[in-house]
Amino acid sequence: MLRAVAGGRALLLSALLCRLAAADNPELPTAVNITWSSINFKTILRWQPKPSGYFYTVEILGKTSDTKKKCIRTEETECDVTDVLKNVKETYTAHILSVTSSRMDNFEEPPYAVSEEFTPYNQTVLGKPEIQNYTQKGSKLNVVFQDPLTPYTFPNGSFQSIRDIFQHDLEYRLYYWKDQSSGKKDATTKSHTFELSVDSSKNYCFYIQGIIPSRRENRNGQESVVLCTSVGRNILDEYGAEVFIIIAVIAIVVITLAIVLPVILCKRKKAKAAREKEPLNGV
Repeated sequence: MLRAVAGGRALLLSALLCRLAAADNPELPTAVNITWSSINFKTILRWQPKPSGYFYTVEILGKTSDTKKKCIRTEETECDVTDVLKNVKETYTAHILSVTSSRMDNFEEPPYAVSEEFTPYNQTVLGKPEIQNYTQKGSKLNVVFQDPLTPYTFPNGSFQSIRDIFQHDLEYRLYYWKDQSSGKKDATTKSHTFELSVDSSKNYCFYIQGIIPSRRENRNGQESVVLCTSVGRNILDEYGAEVFIIIAVIAIVVITLAIVLPVILCKRKKAKAAREKEPLNGV
């Protein structure tokens, strides 16, 4: 009898707390403008607005994986979710929960906003390749570069590169052009090197970017820094036709002065001598 009464009181108390919780936060704002930002599989979830009087908790739901919570009761409007997206070919959805600091949030499902779906393998942006070495010898331009690294590691603790994940689905494209020229050529490779036939008398500039040909979107990665060779570079290579024009103008001025100045001086000398031979007035 006493157990039944105690059990009834417990149920009534739970129901009362649930109703109080519902009344306590009936109009909590939910997140808007939810975006996924991912480069080389480092993935940040962002949203708005900044909370005031409440917090956010992020839930990551995979189509074939368990729900995982991140950034629990945070006042921030971004969350690094990289470590819960290790199955990069899985498709994920984020729920951004709006919660209060009260424990009564546990008695009902808090309001939340839902993100668009995100598949890291298809949507992460390829970062900038790092050019390690380049040489131009004769008519051959050789470029050696390195794959960008990801936040994910092997069992030995070393970081996986994007090539370790994409494997044969990854290739690189190099764009190159003669220095001081706007016409571009390109070449592709699945290795870490480029060997190009070029004009041995010209210098070349170039950059590299990763490409995932199988993608419909986000196929091209970020561009590396632009570098230029400096074989047989002279002042005209450095500064172009402007320097030649300036030099020509200076040469013309010098030659002109060399011809005209003696003539002027000679005429002045003759005029002075003529004046000195003229008789003085009244003599």
